[in-house]
Amino acid sequence: MKLTDIVNVFFRKRCAMPVLETERLIIRRFRKEDLDDFYEYSRSPNVGPNAGWRPHASRQESKEILKYFIENPSIWAIVDKDTQKVIGSIGLHNDRKRDYENAKMLGYVLAEPYWGRGLMTEAAKKMIEYAFEELKIDLLSVYHYPHNKRSQRVIEKCGFHYEGLLRRASTIYNGKVYDDMCYSLTREEYYREIKKDNNYY
Repeated sequence: MKLTDIVNVFFRKRCAMPVLETERLIIRRFRKEDLDDFYEYSRSPNVGPNAGWRPHASRQESKEILKYFIENPSIWAIVDKDTQKVIGSIGLHNDRKRDYENAKMLGYVLAEPYWGRGLMTEAAKKMIEYAFEELKIDLLSVYHYPHNKRSQRVIEKCGFHYEGLLRRASTIYNGKVYDDMCYSLTREEYYREIKKDNNYY
């Protein structure tokens, strides 16, 4: 077994994670019962493309992708506490742009009706805390396409440092090629800048 495979197995074990909670959200593993909610936001023409994936064309397509999410311990459902409705997803993924085993990449999407309420920032901050304090990662990266200003605001509010523009970095489902706006946060920065900030959460 390769070293990267061993690390990934270890990461999966560590990611058999507890349920996380914020003031308004629950972050947990996906379940089969989430299909209707998952399909509802995944078919939106304004959600998937901002993350580089095609809007789901059918409930069956969502069912197949949900099965993968359930089996993948690095992707979690974002649940509205008040309604118990799944309103998005968030994950800690291997960063293909970095050859470093203890770096992870933050990814997320949120259902359109919930935009503009600070919910994605709330979920992301909780995942950042989990990544550094529980998983003990060394660096967390995150990216957005230049036109996705909402994601940019989330990233900036979470305290990530801008690294620069990676030109022609991502080809999405329809063949379009986008630049990537690149950000990261190291373990040292998290404890020095964020952990001590009483106004962060």
